[in-house]
Amino acid sequence: MRAPPQHRLRRLRRRPPPGPLDYGRHLWMRLTMLATFVFLYAPIITLVAFSFNDSRRNVVWRGFTVKYYLKAWHNDGLIEAFTNSLTIAVISTAVSTVIGAMVALQLWRFRFPFKGAYEGGMALPIVIPEICMGVAMLAFFSRTYWPTDLIWPFNLSAIIIAHISFSFPFVAVVVRARLASFNREFEEAAKDLGASEWRVLRDVLLPHMAPGLVAGALLAFTLSLDDFVITFFTSGPDTVTFPVKIYSMVRFSVTPEVNAASAVLIAITLALTATAMFLQNRAGQKMR
Repeated sequence: MRAPPQHRLRRLRRRPPPGPLDYGRHLWMRLTMLATFVFLYAPIITLVAFSFNDSRRNVVWRGFTVKYYLKAWHNDGLIEAFTNSLTIAVISTAVSTVIGAMVALQLWRFRFPFKGAYEGGMALPIVIPEICMGVAMLAFFSRTYWPTDLIWPFNLSAIIIAHISFSFPFVAVVVRARLASFNREFEEAAKDLGASEWRVLRDVLLPHMAPGLVAGALLAFTLSLDDFVITFFTSGPDTVTFPVKIYSMVRFSVTPEVNAASAVLIAITLALTATAMFLQNRAGQKMR
């Protein structure tokens, strides 16, 4: 039997053959991942690239320019819509973070009747389709005769309530996952040293919950800023948010100005998502 060549032996010694679960080293898996990334991100990259196109038509590249970003910046309708979206996102994020933290603490710490049903009901906004949530919110506000002709920012109250309803479960899930790693001996030690319940919550639990709170708040902010379906059903005739404004512009034609506004929204979303992932990874490294 012939011995394998020396270069092949050296390659086998240097790199062992892939195991049955080592899928990342198989060519078919790499090609599948590459095709998936192209399918998901090629439209986004194309949109951002054509936002710098010096042409009113997006099908032909005429040159590089940033004038459509300046044009979008001086568009009063876009600025008003972005201000509304930012206001809604900030208020709903603050309220959702508080409610989500309390729900997470309640589900983690206490036992009470029908806890499973309560937890399932809390998770409903996460699992049900957004169109169902939007129709439900529309029916609720129409049945309660919610006023839509209030002054700013009270005219955004219906959208803010709707965003809080679907945002706080995400915060609760993230914070509860963070609480699962908490060592209860720290809490017992603090009580043995004379700390009250409020002092334990402030000085022991909240510092441990902080990465989860920040990550949940950033997630809620991103969801609120990007939401279209629920906002479309709950917005009044005089309240327009950034995604709804972009949708109304796209109905006529997809111009570089629309691409520029969409690229700004994508950049904000990516920055917030990256920050949330960085904080979660940093918290995980500290735990190890």
